[in-house]
Amino acid sequence: MPIENWLAFAAAAAILLAIPGPTILLVISYALGHGRKPAAAIVAGVALGDLTAMTASMAGLGAILATSSDLFTALRWIGAAYLVYLGVKLWRAPVTPPGTAAAPSIGLGRIFGHAYAVTALNPKSIVFFVAFVPQFLSADLPFLPQVTIMVATFVTMAALNAALYGLLASSARGALRKPAVQRAVNRTGGGLLIGSGLLAAAWRKAPA
Repeated sequence: MPIENWLAFAAAAAILLAIPGPTILLVISYALGHGRKPAAAIVAGVALGDLTAMTASMAGLGAILATSSDLFTALRWIGAAYLVYLGVKLWRAPVTPPGTAAAPSIGLGRIFGHAYAVTALNPKSIVFFVAFVPQFLSADLPFLPQVTIMVATFVTMAALNAALYGLLASSARGALRKPAVQRAVNRTGGGLLIGSGLLAAAWRKAPA
């Protein structure tokens, strides 16, 4: 694909990824609670989730979701319910008083699954990719090579973005040891996750 198209796509993707959403809120919450240990599992879950969403979009699932009300509604409710579930868990998560041990250990497989599900189970992302990617395609060039480059670019950037947010959040753990601050962070993140789930449940596709 032309370099100018790729640069425009990368710039637009960077702006999109920089805006914290449900995935980044989950990354931050795990980093604050468990430090850098689950970083690899989180980043892998985010990368695979974005790869799943983009691959499904390019395979035509986005078009199906945009035209099939029943399928779209089912996936929307699954994703929304999961976001609300994670938000409630984060809201109710226990705080760690200063001088005590870190948050209870959690399996890396479970962390990976959470990150993957939150990233992949978002019908708005799938429909968005269908509308977003074609703007940077050249009609006179083969479709598959261009899409492959954009998928690889976006997934790599998403993984780096998640890693950066996790690193910054884990580095700030020392300044966030006060129970009141931890509780505020948990409830803010939990509230935003719940709100994201409710918004996803209420979201309707635009009329044709």
